[in-house]
Formats: sequence, C-alpha cells, structure tokens
Amino acid sequence: MLRSCLALATVTATLIATGLPAAACGEEDKPAGEKVRVAGAPGAVKNVKAVGNVPDAQGAIAMGFLQYGKRDVMAVSGEFGLKVYDLTKNPTAPKLIGEVSLPGLWETEDTEVDVKRKLVFLARDPRAYGGTTQTGESGIYIIDLKNPDKPAILSYTKVPAGHTTSCVDDCRYLWTGGPSKAANQPAEWGGRPIWVTDIRDPRNPKTFPNPIELARNDGKTDYVHDVQVDAEGVAWVSGRGGVRGYWTNGYHRDPVQGKVRRATAFDPVPYAGGGVEETAAPSKFMHNSFHPAGHRSADGADSNRRHGRDLIYATEESFLDGCAGDGVLTISSLKNSYNGEGWRSTPEKPFRLESVGTWSVAGQEGSDPASGDCSAHYFDIRGKVLVQSFYAQGTRFLDVSDPTDPKQIAYFRPADASAWAPYWHKGYVYVADNTRGIDILKLTT
Repeated sequence: MLRSCLALATVTATLIATGLPAAACGEEDKPAGEKVRVAGAPGAVKNVKAVGNVPDAQGAIAMGFLQYGKRDVMAVSGEFGLKVYDLTKNPTAPKLIGEVSLPGLWETEDTEVDVKRKLVFLARDPRAYGGTTQTGESGIYIIDLKNPDKPAILSYTKVPAGHTTSCVDDCRYLWTGGPSKAANQPAEWGGRPIWVTDIRDPRNPKTFPNPIELARNDGKTDYVHDVQVDAEGVAWVSGRGGVRGYWTNGYHRDPVQGKVRRATAFDPVPYAGGGVEETAAPSKFMHNSFHPAGHRSADGADSNRRHGRDLIYATEESFLDGCAGDGVLTISSLKNSYNGEGWRSTPEKPFRLESVGTWSVAGQEGSDPASGDCSAHYFDIRGKVLVQSFYAQGTRFLDVSDPTDPKQIAYFRPADASAWAPYWHKGYVYVADNTRGIDILKLTT
C-alpha cells in the first residue's frame, strides 16, 4: 500500500522508510518494491451509499473537474499518468474518453486544473520512474485538455521541486514544493521550499531561479508540501513548521517589512499563519490546509467566522506504531498571527497558532482496530460538512459546525481501502483510492 508520507509494507504497519523518527513525515514516501495490497478487517459503512466505482483508475492519487458547456469532465491523476472521464450522461458511471500514459509517474498529489484555459498540471516527484530524492529529476507536466477526448502534453519543464504544484494568481503561476532536499541543495535545509513558475505561456513555462517560502520552520528552511488558495486569493502554504498565508496579487500591508507594497507570485506579501501547537500536531508536519474565507453555509452564515474566529483547517500527516498517535485533522485560530508573528518565530521564541479543535480516526466508530494505517490525509469542505480521507480507515464525514467539537456523521471504509483524497462534486463525493480506483459516494444522512 502506498502512502504519501512514510511507506508501509502492509496495512498493519511496519515503517520501511528511512532513518527518520517514526513520527516524522514527508521524506522517503515511495515504497522500495512492489506495493502490497492487503485487505483489512471487514469493511464498515454508515449514512453513505456507494453509487459507483471506477476500478480502471487503480493507482489514483488526485483529480479535478472541468466544464465544457453542459459537458462535465473529470481528470484523474495517478501512477498511470492522467485519465479523463466524461460524467455528463451518468455521473455515477464515468466513461473513459482520453489518457496520457506516464506509467511510473509520482506523485501528482493535489493535481490542479485551470478551468479557463482547460489545462492540468502534474508534479513530477524526483522518485518518479525509479528515481531518488537525492538525485532524481523533478518538474511539471502541463497537459492540454481543450479537447478532453484527446489530452496531450503541452510542455514539460524541470523544476528543483516536484512533490506538488499549485495554481496561484488565477493560474498565471505555479508554486511547486517538496519533497526532501536533493544532494545538491543546501545541507541546512530540512526539505525543499517553493519554486515559482510563470505559466502565462503554458507552452514555454519559465521557472524563477530563487525559491521562496524560506525559513518557515522556526527560522529553518524546510519541506513545503502543498498550497491551497482561498476565495479571497490568499495562498496558504502547508509543510513542516505549520501553515502560512500569502497575498500574490494587489497592494497589501506587509507585516514583516512594515509597509504597504505590491504582492506578486514571485514576491508575495505575508498575511497570517504560523506553526500549529505541538499538543495538536506533534510532528509539526502540516500536509494540506483549507481557509474557508468567503465560503457560506446553507443558512447564509460565513462558516469560517460564525464562531467569532478566523480559522485554518489543516491535516497533520504522521505515522506511529499502532493508530492512536497518527496524524489528525487540526483546526486552529489565526488570531494574533496578522503582524508577522509566524515569520519571526524561532526555537528560542516560538510562535504557535491557538488550537481550537482536533479530530482523529483512532477509536472512532467504523474504524478497523487492527490497522495501524490511520493518518489523516486530504479533505474537502462543503458548508458544515467536512469529508476526509484516512488511508486504510477510509472516508469520513464530519459535522464541523462547531469547530471545537467535530462530530463524525458518516463513514465509508471498504476492507481494502486506501483512500487518499475526496472531492465534493455536484452532490456526490468522488474518492481517489490508490487501491480501488475512484469510489463515488452519496451522503444519505
């Protein structure tokens, strides 16, 4: 079974990674040999109906959705490259219409699409095609999906990072980060930061030579794992050392420099954020995040501020022996972080966001007590319901209307689950499961 943090030989959990402490994440996450598909305890389902499955997408890692008039298309990335499916006639039975075959590609987590220009961006991790973090090549494939029946590679460019790549500034630029550092990168780095690539001409991407988002872990340059942009245009950067947000366009006050200046993708303006309290996330490795600015729930209230807090949701990806200590969903307050505190944090004077709530799959109804594969992974939020993947523990639906007390309301855990990422789309949840392909779920509660 594959994991994007540390590899397991089986779902019960012996770490085969690398010389890191068991709780550490984001280093050697490609298995040494063939992946082992092992069924766990009998599956468990509650308040969810499985309405479809796409088994030919086995090896799936991420997906995105594109609209062509009334035509609804799903692009799925994974170890196979990219597969394109038409959902128009039957969203529960996707029809394969196109493919870019790149067997051995790694890792394409959080694959993003440009909905206007009909482009897909695939990150090539240095471990792709048998490479290593020390010497392997990393980069970005840009796939043209103007005709979804005939997807084609528009360009490929080498980039010094390549675990994930994310759109910023209305998809005019990509921010690419991770994984652990290469042999030719500074010895004092704990991992790769972000490199910025100008994709205004997607046939000729241009990567800026100097990285950004340095010194993110109490002053140390460390592993940036992922970037998510909120509805207001703030790019939230997750990795070892927490979550920090940046403006990438317009004029804003820079709390670090103490002046108003222009923000760009290659010279962004700090906004807020910082490390997450170790009591909530002991590993300090924040895998991905979500800032629900401007998102409104069904009753019209701003779901991020209804409790008088400006919140950041984030996943800690971490694995320990057993299950109880594995990574969790964290919910933190951004208050007291708007004046550059997260950029001035040091080991001697650390700054941490206030923890509001956490949720762990360990011991929850529907969990497999025999499995040690329990870390949190990607999630998606619609209104008050958060859906999240937990690898072998499957897909969990949480009511987060009270962020201090998230409550599980439904779950889908097949016996052979390897759930990596769930996506809300037109009333369904599409789950990228590395073993099963794509599961299509309908919440019934």
